Amino acid sequence: MVVMAAAVTTDSPTGVRAELALLYRRAGFGARPDELDAAERAGYEAAARGLLDAHDRPDPGAVPPPALDAKADRRPPAASDRAARAAYARGLRERTEALIGWWLGRMVSTADPVTEKLTLFWHGHFATSIQKVRSPALMLAQNEIFRRSGRGPFDALTLAVARDPAMLIWLDAGRNVREHPNENFARELMELFTLGIGNYEERDVREAARAFTGWRAGRTGRFTVAAAQHDSGTKTILGHTGDLGGEDVVSLLAHDPASPRWVCSRLWSRYAAPVAPADQALTPLLTAYGPGLDTGAALRAMLLAPGFRATAGRLVAPPIDYVVGVLRALRITVPAPGAGGAAAPARLATVLRGLGQVPFAPPSVGGWPAGGAWLTTAASLVRTRFAAAVVDAADISAVADVPAAERVDAVARLLSVPAWSARTRSALSAAAADPPRLVTLALLAPEYLVT
Repeated sequence: MVVMAAAVTTDSPTGVRAELALLYRRAGFGARPDELDAAERAGYEAAARGLLDAHDRPDPGAVPPPALDAKADRRPPAASDRAARAAYARGLRERTEALIGWWLGRMVSTADPVTEKLTLFWHGHFATSIQKVRSPALMLAQNEIFRRSGRGPFDALTLAVARDPAMLIWLDAGRNVREHPNENFARELMELFTLGIGNYEERDVREAARAFTGWRAGRTGRFTVAAAQHDSGTKTILGHTGDLGGEDVVSLLAHDPASPRWVCSRLWSRYAAPVAPADQALTPLLTAYGPGLDTGAALRAMLLAPGFRATAGRLVAPPIDYVVGVLRALRITVPAPGAGGAAAPARLATVLRGLGQVPFAPPSVGGWPAGGAWLTTAASLVRTRFAAAVVDAADISAVADVPAAERVDAVARLLSVPAWSARTRSALSAAAADPPRLVTLALLAPEYLVT
């Protein structure tokens, strides 16, 4: 099978339907034809508000999370007890697979894709990996923080994450003691979470690390402060002096003048196009974000900003977005762990591992890469096999049941692709007599991989 290569940008069609297709791909995981038809009748602004307000309505697709007991994730047995250690490792793998499968299934089935996409955004922003945390229960608890608080004030969200046991384990809170402060969390809090490089000094990191000494997390999910290990002395951070604790540091950083631009630039870069914090495109977001640090208002302002609609063709769909979008477009649900099929949780985890983005397992505290990093030769082979497998499992009668001459347009409608380039149309037309191959190729086309 010929795999069509994708560039980081594409020539983008214009018109309301094209803008709506962009909105649904960026704000969520794509639109089915009937959804796009209804959105076109309603108009862009009404459609955007409908997507944003879905979290206020019951969600029949909100699959309940798996029952995970944090007690099962406690430290593994002694190395001498091989059988017990093997059982522990097997149980950890099974619980991790259940967690990954649950979230992928929820993203595929939800009637509120904006919330799941935003949860995924915050997961990348406050990147934490199960590879080190080694507790599916704690990773689920953090995931629920993002879902529950992801549209609220940024300072409250950041404080909840700072106290989150998964984050504290991830960034070595247990080694942050009064006599020898560990700077890991304080540094990432400034560099990646709140301010960005260039808006703090090394002294600020050292002083902030002191403020977080004694913060602890148990594997049962309880946050505590070990008073004997906490440095209650005077500290100076970003020009503010006092007996500052961790809560004070989070508030100082989130309300620092540099923070709104950093947070809004991360939003725009993930949803629209890569920008620096000084970019003027952020003006609508900053106005909405305001002194209340309203992340939900910033998200709304971004999706409604005229500049957002002009960013078509600027983002490569990350692997999770791609896989979830394909399954939603083809109406394939994710079965329970242990089941077979093209969308089985274990199989999806293998696909996403090959593509480079597995939920709950970012490669570093910096999160996942972006752009052309997703378009490697190795990834294209994994993507091709995945596309062929799901097409084989899907009902593609919407394409197969129309005359061959109309199938290229039919597959565009199925995938809510506004238009094909002449080159892509030519390649797809050559496969029109073979509907499964046609749909598979369409899932690999630049117009589908790049939004």
